[in-house]
Amino acid sequence: MGTAPLAEQLRPQRLSQFVGQEHLAGKEGIIYKLIKTKVGFPSLILWGPPGSGKTTLARIIAKELKREYFEFSAVSSSIKEIEKIITKDNPAPPIVVIDEIHRYNKSQQAKLLPSVERGDITLIGATTENPSFEVIAPLLSRTRVLLLKQHTTQELNKIVNKALKHLRIKIDQKALEFLLDSSNGDARVALTVLEIANSLNQGHTLSIKNIEEALQRKQLTFDKQGEEFYNVISAFIKSMRAGDVDAAIYYLARMVEAGQDPLYIARRMVVFASEDVASPTALVVANEVFRACETIGYPECQENLAAGVVYLSLAKKDRSAYSAYMSALSDVRNFGNLPVPLKIRNPVTKLMGDIGYGQGYEKYDKESYLPEKLKGKKYYSKHD
Repeated sequence: MGTAPLAEQLRPQRLSQFVGQEHLAGKEGIIYKLIKTKVGFPSLILWGPPGSGKTTLARIIAKELKREYFEFSAVSSSIKEIEKIITKDNPAPPIVVIDEIHRYNKSQQAKLLPSVERGDITLIGATTENPSFEVIAPLLSRTRVLLLKQHTTQELNKIVNKALKHLRIKIDQKALEFLLDSSNGDARVALTVLEIANSLNQGHTLSIKNIEEALQRKQLTFDKQGEEFYNVISAFIKSMRAGDVDAAIYYLARMVEAGQDPLYIARRMVVFASEDVASPTALVVANEVFRACETIGYPECQENLAAGVVYLSLAKKDRSAYSAYMSALSDVRNFGNLPVPLKIRNPVTKLMGDIGYGQGYEKYDKESYLPEKLKGKKYYSKHD
């Protein structure tokens, strides 16, 4: 069957062979339409989860446009290698694919700007990370960001069935379902597991035991610095805010199982206790959870985290202090350094006293001490 990995052997060569991403590659999709026009193909950032077809789509685009094609990985390639390609005398702009483009720092990404702007190359960057966080704004403004989705079970099923025919083997229905479920929408994982299972299997029909042996463990899609990280931590905070203790505990377990730093989780709980919970006791609890994590670490501190999450989820919520501060901060940014009223300035010199510093100030009086422009402004409103 060849020495190349199964995923590489089965990689589609034409857009008509590509499975999934109908919103992009289907007949009504932007990639399909741009390829058909064959002119003015823009630079792209393909953003999507692992195994969703980013590199495959990039290669197909180059073949369909009949353009010279160069592929680099930001993990192992330098900008200088790319610049050698750019300076060549090309009759048509070559397509330069940079896998994991988010791995390049801001300075490295900036070096691509002139070539993209002049049209010397058509850049196709592939990334699993949110481009808003990882790709510099000037490069984003010169590219079109296309979002790829995680493969559906039906799409993975098509890909796996093609692989089964290629390998000339069969698979039990339960084993197939387990494989599709465990692959978590990642076609590369599905094909790799299938390939390993086939090499371990002595018969012609794969069982669930073969798949379990090849898989070892379900894939947890949780990059500790990636897009899914932001999704899970957001779900964790919002679940506590809503008082949904079961969801909060679930997302906590997701992070713990994926190896997230317990101190990071505990810090977010400390912030949450100040922002969202009515009782100041919540801050004491959250700080003690942080100290416990700092002192004993995993695995025991997962119990401290769980206890803290339950407490914070069930506690009465009140964002009045946080809202008051953010409102005041907005005025500070909008109006700058407004003059402090003279009556509450300290007259530390005779001259200051002579010009009105501190005059008329009485302890415990009830009038507003805000700058004149903000007199009467109310930031804090206590919630019952």
